[in-house]
Amino acid sequence: MALTLTCPVCGKRNGYEFRYGGEDKGPRPAEDGMTPSRWFDYVHLNTCVAGIQKEWWCHRDGCGAWFTVHRNTVTNLEVAGPDNHGLEADR
Repeated sequence: MALTLTCPVCGKRNGYEFRYGGEDKGPRPAEDGMTPSRWFDYVHLNTCVAGIQKEWWCHRDGCGAWFTVHRNTVTNLEVAGPDNHGLEADR
């Protein structure tokens, strides 16, 4: 089964309509005391978990909205949140 994602504007769509934006790493770090090394870590180092991960996606072939999704990277299924333990989202 192919990846499907639920756009908050357009609803559930085929994964080919979306662009992966990376892991959601939380808010951008404060610039006070920022070093090139710390910035590099924030931008380029990913956790790459085998399980539920919060990710950014863009509906590039649809409305163009950016949004976050929880996805189980083992099963490649969208989940409702980290407490669902891989159960497909009911949306």
